[in-house]
Formats: sequence, structure tokens, C-alpha cells
Amino acid sequence: MARLRSAGCVFAEDEARILTEAADGDAARLEELVTARVGGLPLEHLVGWAELDGRRWLVAPGVFVPRQRSELLVREAAERAAAGAVGATGALAETTTAGPVLLVDLCCGCGALGGAVAARLLAAGHDVEIHAADVDPVAVACAHDNLKALSDDDVPPGAGRLTAHTYTGDLADPLPAEVWGRVDVLVANAPYVPTEAIGMMPPEAREHEPHAALDGGDDGLVILRRVISLAPTLLRPGGHLLVETGETQVSAAVEHMTAAGLTPTVLTDDDLGATALAATRPTT
Repeated sequence: MARLRSAGCVFAEDEARILTEAADGDAARLEELVTARVGGLPLEHLVGWAELDGRRWLVAPGVFVPRQRSELLVREAAERAAAGAVGATGALAETTTAGPVLLVDLCCGCGALGGAVAARLLAAGHDVEIHAADVDPVAVACAHDNLKALSDDDVPPGAGRLTAHTYTGDLADPLPAEVWGRVDVLVANAPYVPTEAIGMMPPEAREHEPHAALDGGDDGLVILRRVISLAPTLLRPGGHLLVETGETQVSAAVEHMTAAGLTPTVLTDDDLGATALAATRPTT
């Protein structure tokens, strides 16, 4: 633990416990893991998983690591999917939509974001149909395995059923035609770091995660604007888009959502240090 702390690991005690668990009593393996971590390799890539919303998700080397701040988006997306459309006053209205919740996860990475939303809905008794897509085939392979593991879980009484589909491709391009215009909730952890700011990120991110999963262009909103523009044709009336963004980008992103005909809401969680946006396709 002292080596981890001296190397700048903020949560050295927790990381030491996780690395010890991964070594499974093999002293040589533990030394190998600690050395690699001190050398700057991401903890999640070393142990092969990342935790989000109380569940472990498989993460392969080179794949974007889910952040704890995404729990804000998970919580809000699941609430909207379960309860229905957000009205003009922000109150949640009940819906009577038949069939499974139709959930789409763009820029899905390892599938943890959409998977965590689905897990909450399943536990609440809702059937879920999820479609997850990413440009990175390695990430999509992780998403496939994670969503399969979720669908293979023992189903307790009253829990919902999951149908999962994964695709490799640019944003919504690979989604089947029957999905368009029917989506209840669209989530996207699109890259939103301005290109010039990537060099200021921690080395485990800038050196070991794909730049395509980080780089949001000059203002950080290049990919987010594309997602927002797609939302009105993907969502059903009353459906919801939820995305993460930086605090300094909120005004510009909200403006683009409004221009796209969506009704935006700013979401924050100080404990998580998270900022997200929800936007609803009007029902009329």
C-alpha cells in the first residue's frame, strides 16, 4: 500500500485490497500487479473489471474505463425509463407503454452505462430491450460479454427479462430500422474532452484509453452535437436522451438540444462531481 500511495494513488488502501484479491494468494502475481500499477497502468485494466452502480463490468486493456460519476446518469435514466415522460414542470408522469423498455446506448464502450440502467430496470420488474453500439470492436466485444452476463444472471421472482444486441459502427448507423422512432431512453457517454485538454488528463487515461473515447473536438461537443441531432428521430414522443458533459459546456449543449426541438434539463450531483443533461422529445 505504501508503494501505491507514494506513486500518487489517491485510494491506495482500496487499490491494494483489489490487487490482492486479483493475485489470489500468488505473491509473484501480486508483485507484478503492484509494479504495473505504480508504473501507471489503470487499475481496471490490470484486474479486468470496473465497478459502476454496484456491479463489476469487464474492461479490456485499451477500452474506456467507466467513471463513478456516471452513476448520476444511470440513476436518472432508469428513473425516467420506469416512470415516463418529463413534463414541462419537471414532474414525472406515469406511462402505460406496453412491451419492454427500449434502451439505446451509443458510444457504449464496455457497455457498463446502458447495462447499469438495464440492471436497475430489471430489478424493478421491467423487461428491457437494449441496443448498444460503439466504433471500437474491442469495446463492443466487452459490451457483448457484459450484457450477456447480465442476461444470464439468475432471475429472482418479479425481475424483468433482458434482450441485448451489440453493434460495431458510428453512433446510430448500425441500429436496425425498427428501432428508430421507438426508443424510450437513449444514453450516450460520448467523448466531451476538448482536444487540447487531453494532455492535461491523468496519464492512465491519456496514455491507456483510446483517444476516440476522450476527444470531443475543439470545444468538446463535436460528437455530442451529433448525438443530440440524432435524438429526435431515434426517440419516441416523450422519450428521453441523457448525456454527460463538462460544466463549461452546459450552456452550449442545452442550446443545441433546444434547437433540435428537445426539452432539456440540467442534472448535477456534487457528491459524485457529475454534470449531465436530460432532454425529452415533446409528445406534441
